[in-house]
Amino acid sequence: MSAPAKVTGTRPERSRRALVAGSVGNFIEWYEFGVYGYFATVIAARFFTPEGGSEVEALVKTYASFALAFFFRPVGAALFGRLGDRIGRRPVLILVIGLMTGATTLIGALPTYDTVGALAPWLLTFLRVLQGLSAGGEFGGAVSVMTEFAPPGRRGLYGSWQSFTVALGLLGGAGAAALLAGVLTEDQLGDWGWRLPFLLTLPMGLGALWLRLRLEETPAFSRERELGHPPAREVVRAVALGAGRIMGWAAAGYTFLVVLPSYLQSSLGASFQQALMATVLANLGFAVTIIPAGLCSDRVGRRAVMLTGALLVVMLAVPLLNLLQDPGASNAVKGLAVFGAGAVVGLMAGPGPAMLSEMFPTTVRYTGLGLAYALSNAVFSGCAGLIITETIERTGDVDIPAYYAAATCAVSVLALATLPAQGASRKTR
Repeated sequence: MSAPAKVTGTRPERSRRALVAGSVGNFIEWYEFGVYGYFATVIAARFFTPEGGSEVEALVKTYASFALAFFFRPVGAALFGRLGDRIGRRPVLILVIGLMTGATTLIGALPTYDTVGALAPWLLTFLRVLQGLSAGGEFGGAVSVMTEFAPPGRRGLYGSWQSFTVALGLLGGAGAAALLAGVLTEDQLGDWGWRLPFLLTLPMGLGALWLRLRLEETPAFSRERELGHPPAREVVRAVALGAGRIMGWAAAGYTFLVVLPSYLQSSLGASFQQALMATVLANLGFAVTIIPAGLCSDRVGRRAVMLTGALLVVMLAVPLLNLLQDPGASNAVKGLAVFGAGAVVGLMAGPGPAMLSEMFPTTVRYTGLGLAYALSNAVFSGCAGLIITETIERTGDVDIPAYYAAATCAVSVLALATLPAQGASRKTR
């Protein structure tokens, strides 16, 4: 068992250090997942398109690999969460950032189908599995560290930084993709340019590792590690309820923030640059509302803020998508629409981490909140691209992304209604 880091500095200094160390892993994780989504059509051509294969079939296989990584998240959440609740948050967070960095960097060095044939998609899928395992262990530990170090009455604000760095990671991935698309030719981008964003993970990961080596163990874990665990039935019930409360966040987030580029290209005929610009605007809207939403939830409760976001998606998803499909709508109006779509998701994402953290006591928090998040994302985020692409292909209905986001948020509305009116009042540390 790793020894906990020596506790140094004032409480505000330790809280800020924990905030940075917890956030940085989320940035890298979602930067990579964003890059993979933004380059889905390029990856499909390089890894899943044997001679004579169709582009749509290759894209579906690419999203299947995307979904597979998500289905290994619950495994990672259970494995690393159990370790984190036994030996501490710090050593496990160090382990998962190393695993994520190594797997992501290796994707940038993989041989393609033209080089090694059918081995290429299997190698890619194996690395995606490793990423899924590490990502499953990342969220529970990062949110535990952020909220357990948070000053009283500030869990919503501190937890919202997890979601904010998700937005930064997705924006970073979109920015890298847009930059490469702007300076490289299409052939250069397809031949070797797509590798660069993945290889960039190595220096970022080494920086994150250094920050986490300096991280202290949380006071709550050090104080309560020997306390008994709640009954397993209560934990399972809380995990299922937590997953239901965030399923709309998971589904709408991936639909509007990650799947959108491929949808715009394959279904609406947009160019790669146009699709990326729409995604950047959606992620900017997402980023703008996250921290204010977390701060607001500390004052008025998690339920009011998250319910507002979920209800807005239910009401606005179809009109927003129809606006994007309207050839008569100006680019400015369409840009405002995708910005608004991202902003609405941010209302759920800001308070979400603190809400999950408050559902579990310290002795099972890493495992419980990690599993709730991983299960919801495995089913409703990881499958979003696969479900949307395949259903549009079979039905020809280009409104499918809106139906998907609205339906999942409708279920979340029911689950969120069970939250106390003042969700921030929970005293469990």
